[in-house]
Amino acid sequence: MATAAVTNDPNATPESATPPRTTLLDWNIGIVPLPLFIIGLGLIAAFVELGKVPSDLTTAIVVLTIGGFACAEIGKRLPVLRRIGAAAIFATFIPSFFVYMHIIPKEMKESIADFAEASNFLYLFIGSIIVGSILGMDRRVLISGFLKILPPILLGSIVAAVVGCLVGLATGMTLKHTAFMVVIPVMAGGLGEGVIPLSVGYAALHGGVQGDLLAELIPPMMFGSLTAIVLAGGLNMLGRKRPDLTGDGNLQEGEDDVHLTGSDAVKVLPDLQTVGAGVVLAMSLYLIGVLVQKFTGFPGPVTMLFLTVMLKLFRLVGPRLEQGAYRNYQFFATCVTYPLLFAMGVAKTPWEKLMSAFNLPAIVTIVATVVSLVATGFFVSRFFKIHPIEGAIVTACRASQGGTGDVAILSACGRMQMMPFAQVATRIGGAITVTIALALFAKFGV
Repeated sequence: MATAAVTNDPNATPESATPPRTTLLDWNIGIVPLPLFIIGLGLIAAFVELGKVPSDLTTAIVVLTIGGFACAEIGKRLPVLRRIGAAAIFATFIPSFFVYMHIIPKEMKESIADFAEASNFLYLFIGSIIVGSILGMDRRVLISGFLKILPPILLGSIVAAVVGCLVGLATGMTLKHTAFMVVIPVMAGGLGEGVIPLSVGYAALHGGVQGDLLAELIPPMMFGSLTAIVLAGGLNMLGRKRPDLTGDGNLQEGEDDVHLTGSDAVKVLPDLQTVGAGVVLAMSLYLIGVLVQKFTGFPGPVTMLFLTVMLKLFRLVGPRLEQGAYRNYQFFATCVTYPLLFAMGVAKTPWEKLMSAFNLPAIVTIVATVVSLVATGFFVSRFFKIHPIEGAIVTACRASQGGTGDVAILSACGRMQMMPFAQVATRIGGAITVTIALALFAKFGV
């Protein structure tokens, strides 16, 4: 339970770097010293007893940090399961289950949900991760990485769609139901940009009730994302046994930026003003993406990603600001991942929806879809000189539950620096999937 030392891997916790514990404050649950953890629990209980848990930032920091790291610590200590992403799974799905069972009080649930909705917490995280990780990459291989990952994503999606439909037919479902109600939701890109537009389109074309359709589309999306998280954890475990198959988060050889993480890395950490400037840069790029989305409908995170790539390629950001943005990325990856997953588990992951996917034909079909997606990414990546495990993890993000799913998948395998590639797979891949699906539904679905 000791605090992680700073390394090139924001999630790494080498025991050799851990200072000896001398006081009770040196015993941590995640990043939280044990006495503060106990005090925090008492404070939360007091607010619940008063009947109102504030939904402001100050309260959310305590509630989400304690909840997220407590759930993650349980997952990290389970034999075998800890190696296949149990920390991320537990941080996401334990709070969802606790809300369903009313173990998390209504006042606390409402506070977390209000904060997550009003603060746009998810995109603060994703913006910091995308901008920091891209500015921390070698510009020499940046474009080649994005171009190389497209074939595994495309081929993986095609193979997954074919395999999923065939398995669905074999389990007794009709082809139309399998394709439109099970397989496509898995690869639609999440809730906001995926199954909601699908349900609206299906209702408009078929004349059904959009709410009823949405309720049917959400469970395959959620269970597919859960399957992808588990597979990402398994790929990480495979990488430990077969280091020749992985780049430890680098998509291809030579991806480290010499100014930030290479052998000639600058030894002095950026000052706090530079780190703050990195935060402002990330959020400014995000807001540009928001404006573009309002006027064009093009996904804001993809715009942000594109602009960050341009800044890196044309050297429009100096080395010090690059370091500040990269340090901000490290902070969010280390300290904010599990609190974010806890918030999303409470506010955006209804347990009853996930459980409604538990019928044998749907489970088998969803698992076959995601496994074939990941396996194709693994084997195809070799032909494009991509590390197979990293290629498979990016293609797994085609089955993610949107931005939340990307965070959980990459957290499960300790590769948060791959968020830019994950966003390409999820956002662009999902948008293409939804467009093709609605065109096919208009012709064959009625």
